[in-house]
Amino acid sequence: MSWKKICATNQVPQNGLKKFDIDGIAVIVANYGEGFRVFPPFCPHMEEPLAESGMLEDGLLTCSKHLWQWDMRTMDMLGMAERPLLSYDVKCEGDDVMANMESELIYNYGEEDDMDDDDFFNAD
Repeated sequence: MSWKKICATNQVPQNGLKKFDIDGIAVIVANYGEGFRVFPPFCPHMEEPLAESGMLEDGLLTCSKHLWQWDMRTMDMLGMAERPLLSYDVKCEGDDVMANMESELIYNYGEEDDMDDDDFFNAD
């Protein structure tokens, strides 16, 4: 395993999201109040940047673009989500948030994701 320090625990406020770059790999750290999650910086739906469109409240991460949701405590999909949110193994050591960055987590965006935003809301 390749554990890397992502940030200090006090760098991400409770119910907050913050983007970090670790050795050329962009990640988002979520502080959901009961712990931390570290995941790729994009929604698995249509590559929406979660640092801009993600909202975290009461342990639920919502991508405001199309309302996909995940429970940060269990990583269960909620609401309209159709794909899981990939996440790195996380642990806290002292005041540091650590993630197993053995390999970069990347979503496979297929043809179904090539739909433009207007088509998404106007689909028949």
